[in-house]
Amino acid sequence: MSITSTQKSYIQKLKKTYENLKIGKEALLGIIDEVEVAEAVYNSNAIEHSTLSLRETEKILLEMEVSRDLSLREVYEAKNLARVVNYIKEKSKTEELTEDIILLLHQMLIGGINDEFAGRFRTTGEYVRVGSYIAAAPEKIPSLIKNIFINYAANIDDYFISKIAKFHLSFESIHPFCDGNGRIGRVLINYQLLRLGFPAIIIRDKEQALYHGAFTEFQSKNSSKIMEKIITLALMEALHKRNTYMQGNEIVKLTNYARSIDKPVSSIINMARRQTIPAFREKGIWKIGNPISDT
Repeated sequence: MSITSTQKSYIQKLKKTYENLKIGKEALLGIIDEVEVAEAVYNSNAIEHSTLSLRETEKILLEMEVSRDLSLREVYEAKNLARVVNYIKEKSKTEELTEDIILLLHQMLIGGINDEFAGRFRTTGEYVRVGSYIAAAPEKIPSLIKNIFINYAANIDDYFISKIAKFHLSFESIHPFCDGNGRIGRVLINYQLLRLGFPAIIIRDKEQALYHGAFTEFQSKNSSKIMEKIITLALMEALHKRNTYMQGNEIVKLTNYARSIDKPVSSIINMARRQTIPAFREKGIWKIGNPISDT
C-alpha cells in the first residue's frame, strides 16, 4: 500500500488539529508521553524477543519489585531504552539527527550491557546476519551511513513518511551495530518525526510479522510500501490519541463503543486497525473518544 492522497490530506488535518489544540496543553501532552514510555519500551524490546511483560516493564521503570527472577540484561535493556526514549524528546527539539547522535544513542542503549560494542559501528571482522540476510561488511558501514543521510536530505520529492521509511529500511539493512540495531532504528523513526513536529509512534510487537515483512519486501523488491503503511497507521493512531485527550472527550473501550452504537465489535476493531475511525490503543486495548457523551 502506497500512502494515498486521502491519507496525506487526513494526516495534514490531524496535525493541524494537534497543533491548534496543544497550545496551553503541553503538560497534558507531557503526561501522555510519560505514560507511553513503558509501552514503547515493552513493544520495541519484545520485537527483539525480550521476555518481559508490559507490567514487568512498568515495574522496572518505576523501580518496583518484580515477582519473578529476571535476567539482568533484560532489566538494563528496559531502563536504557527508556532513557533513550526520554532523551530524544528534548534532543530532537534543538538538533537535526546526525551520525554522532546515533552513536550517542547507541552508547546510552548498550552501555552497561556490552561496553565493548557500545557507541561504535561494527569494525573489521565483525559480521552479522538477520535470518538468512548477511548485513553489510564492516568496512562499508561509514560510507553507507553517510549515504542514507545524503539521500534523506536530498530527497525533496517523496512524502515525509516515505523518506523516513526508506531511511529506516536502509539503516536496518546496513545493520551497523553488533547489537541494538532494531531498537535504535525505531528510535530514529521517532527522532525524525519529532523533528517534523509530530508525536512519537509505537511499532507494536503484535505487528512484528508485518514489520519483518517490510524488510523482506525492501530487500527483494526495493520497495518501502509496507513500512510506509506501518508508519502511516501508527502516526494516525498517535495523533488520534493526543487529539482525543486534548479535546477532553470521555474515553471508552472500543468494544463498549461498538455496543453503544449497535455495530459488530469485529467491524469496529477492523476500522480502528485501518485508522478510519479515531481509535487508539492503551496497553494494547483499543479505545476511542465517545461522541455520545458530547451531546
